[in-house]
Amino acid sequence: MSKKIASLLVAAGLIYLFLLSINLMGEAFKLMGSNFATAFIKGTTNPFVGLFIGILTTSIVQSSSCTTSILIGLVASGSMTIRNAIPIVMGANIGTTVTNTIVSIAHITRRQEYRRAIGGATVHDFFNLASVVVLFPLEIRFHLIERVAGFLSPKMPHGGGIYFRSPLKTATQPAVNFISGILHHPAFLLIFAMVLLFLSLWLFSTLLRRYVSARAEIYLEGKLFNNPLKSFGIGLLLTAIVQSSSCTTSILVPLVAAGILTVESIFPYVLGANLGTTVTALLASLATGAPASLTVAISHLLFNLLGICIIYPLRWIPIGLAKGLGNISYNGRYRAIIYAVFIFYVLPILLIFLFR
Repeated sequence: MSKKIASLLVAAGLIYLFLLSINLMGEAFKLMGSNFATAFIKGTTNPFVGLFIGILTTSIVQSSSCTTSILIGLVASGSMTIRNAIPIVMGANIGTTVTNTIVSIAHITRRQEYRRAIGGATVHDFFNLASVVVLFPLEIRFHLIERVAGFLSPKMPHGGGIYFRSPLKTATQPAVNFISGILHHPAFLLIFAMVLLFLSLWLFSTLLRRYVSARAEIYLEGKLFNNPLKSFGIGLLLTAIVQSSSCTTSILVPLVAAGILTVESIFPYVLGANLGTTVTALLASLATGAPASLTVAISHLLFNLLGICIIYPLRWIPIGLAKGLGNISYNGRYRAIIYAVFIFYVLPILLIFLFR
């Protein structure tokens, strides 16, 4: 076997372990907080509280798909109104990006890589934050998303029990089940997942620096990420198939860290992934057969579409903020960790209790 093929097989194995670690981490958080998430979301009426509950619960369970699926179930059963669900959907979009930041921290021992990794990881955060800053007040005042989604919902087919199994879940679920069966306690599972994540990323980054040729760099930048529309389409299609924007965006963090891709080149891909993740909610809502739950899923889609239309022309804002945080973290590597803890956990908890 040639050295090249061996390197490709090792790289594929490390990517699998990396994706497995993310799924294990999600499984651990779900075991810790899925019942908490349902109880916490249910009965929310204040839109500000709903927004921050969406951020906090999704940061805990590390899956916007999980949060939106809970919402769809609650709306379908009549336990929550569409109007109360939409702010939580907006918050869930922010909360799901915490995975990328966790992944970027794996590069903390190498300053240059860490600076680039933080920029690549948090551009998703700042895009979603900017979308919420613009659209949340408009939704509270005019209920535009709710009205358009309500208009479109009767035009969509209902029921049918549509279900699509993510190939990523199919590939990793047996290993997740096996490891979860050995490590019964979610805390042990989380520790194992974090160790696996950091180890697989460290080895993958080492492999990238050692073996990635200039030709591979040119191919990625020149063929896959050279055209914003193509990059957007790849992110959309891949995330729609995999059904996890956390996985499809976090896999780019080590490539940005290694200098193979730039924050600017991956930004359209991130937007595509943001839109692709709404497919899970749409499928779940179609399976319930309840028009109200379909309206929530369409609201999620509309929020992401409007965010792209508004923020993409102003892309220098999220890109500049992400790169700025990377530069700040270069001299104080703990700053990015403080940012993540504050935005995803401390601030939502404080504001939830303040508004309640």
